[in-house]
Amino acid sequence: MADIALVTGGGSGIGRACAVALAKAGYSVVVTGRRLEPLEETVAMMGGGSAHSCDITSPDSVDALFAAIEAEHGRLDVLFNNAGNNVKAQPIGDVPPEDFKTVMDVNLFGAFLAARGAFNLMRKQDPQGGRIINNGSISAAVPRPGSGPYTATKHAITGLTRTTSLDGRPYNIACGQIDIGNAASDMTAQMVAGVPQADLSIKPEPVMDVAHVADAVVHMAGLPLSANVQFMTVMATNMPFIGRG
Repeated sequence: MADIALVTGGGSGIGRACAVALAKAGYSVVVTGRRLEPLEETVAMMGGGSAHSCDITSPDSVDALFAAIEAEHGRLDVLFNNAGNNVKAQPIGDVPPEDFKTVMDVNLFGAFLAARGAFNLMRKQDPQGGRIINNGSISAAVPRPGSGPYTATKHAITGLTRTTSLDGRPYNIACGQIDIGNAASDMTAQMVAGVPQADLSIKPEPVMDVAHVADAVVHMAGLPLSANVQFMTVMATNMPFIGRG
């Protein structure tokens, strides 16, 4: 029987690439997101699986998602906690409070709700246990100028990963985090034209194929629960991450 994997934000970008890679690796994959149509496109690309629309910021909607997974599959083996968003880059003094809250609701509160739902299902299922992989960011270590809302949430994801790792130990639940740098997607399309640097200049940056992220997630997911990749950084080799700003 195939292991069951859930990918949040599975309708595009990194989420879609990882869902397809997990399906090719033999997982039965559930994808979720706000809009059903792109999720169904992902299912078609996977050659099977299921799609559930879900408001990741709504506790009731997330609870309903995990209830549906339990009813359909009886268990959950892997969560790729990937759903996220961002807003216009600008100095913190210019960030509208509603923009900060928008990013916080999806990137942090939504990630908490998904991790909570997965944890509770993994804790009660038989055999007990599973794996949660949180999508962090290199922004948790080195932010860009004007990225206050996004960076704050990704710092918090690191805390969520560490505490979930500890909380999961009695129940055979492993939790790790993948920090991604410049994977080619809709969110990184502008990098070819140029993005803000630490010295406030605007320069283009190299990107990498999102397939490399998908391969990394499949590797993390496929480990036995006695082993864990606690943190992994996957990045475009020549991007300005290592070294002085």
